[in-house]
Amino acid sequence: MAVRRLLTEFGMGTSLRRQDYTEAAIRAVKDALWHNSINLAELFGRPKGDMLIDVEIGVQAPDRVDSAAILAVFPYGQPKVTLVKGGLDVPRADGGNPTVIANAAVSVSLEVGP
Repeated sequence: MAVRRLLTEFGMGTSLRRQDYTEAAIRAVKDALWHNSINLAELFGRPKGDMLIDVEIGVQAPDRVDSAAILAVFPYGQPKVTLVKGGLDVPRADGGNPTVIANAAVSVSLEVGP
């Protein structure tokens, strides 16, 4: 069987004042997931646990994201998180912590067909 990517969803999340890269990343993942009902596994007669989920998150400080917290968002499937430099830190006029913007791409794959 071959692993085939069946869909990719995109999301954006922010941390407005706390400069919390993990929270911004979680919000980006939820933005990608919560607007959809992903039932691909069922379409192929497979359990949801068979879904291979690749999550790529872009933030300005990837080393400040807790990958385990991102993995905890997924109720099923086999998620894998990759953190990259991306997103955006927007300076605040009052000199406080910048607003953090995270971007997420969530791809779902299954082992299918010959």
